Amino acid sequence: MGVLHVDVVSLFPEMFAPVIGLSIVGRAVEHGLVEVRMHHLLDALEPGRRADERPYGGGPGMVLRIEPMARVLDGILAEAPPDERRRIVLTSASGPVFRQANAAVWAGLDRLVLICGHYEGVDERLQALYPIEEVSLGEFVLTGGEIAAMAFLDATVRLVPGAIAIESAAAESWAGGDLDHPAYTRPPTFRGVDVPPVLLSGDHAKIAEWRREQSRARATERNRSRPE
Repeated sequence: MGVLHVDVVSLFPEMFAPVIGLSIVGRAVEHGLVEVRMHHLLDALEPGRRADERPYGGGPGMVLRIEPMARVLDGILAEAPPDERRRIVLTSASGPVFRQANAAVWAGLDRLVLICGHYEGVDERLQALYPIEEVSLGEFVLTGGEIAAMAFLDATVRLVPGAIAIESAAAESWAGGDLDHPAYTRPPTFRGVDVPPVLLSGDHAKIAEWRREQSRARATERNRSRPE
């Protein structure tokens, strides 16, 4: 398994420093499992030009210009092997919602390019020129795509082989379509609330079955409680 190369295109690359330098992502970078490169969109601007412009046809807000974005992408792709497995992802509130399945696929790539959307979005012609897929963090609007991109990065890197223990990844929420089971630790009783007796029984078969039932029940309840 090779290194996962992640290129992040952003107006605010400094926001990513804590994510890249700490926790699981930081360890994956330190151990050479993942390489993260930040690309500041402002570095690709022509002298005296802005990163955004008013949209043709009028209307509120601003749109990210295509020229600087294309320069950055051209530079990334020019240095990348032509036969590598890669995805170019644009954070967008109008895209399909990010799922654990996305993270699993992206963790197996050679390169993941994350473009942080802003304002009223990116000039639509970018998608006519590059194989871009729009992905949303959820059915809500953020000021910019950096928070979504950080979430995508974290969820993906933890599934890169070697980032975390295999058994931990396999037992996490959504790994098999269900949610993770409830977890308890010492003390066995706290303020009148007890740990379920089955977890204290020492019967590993019963414990495993209880956890499976709880995982399925949590997933079912979550789906029922989703807003229409």
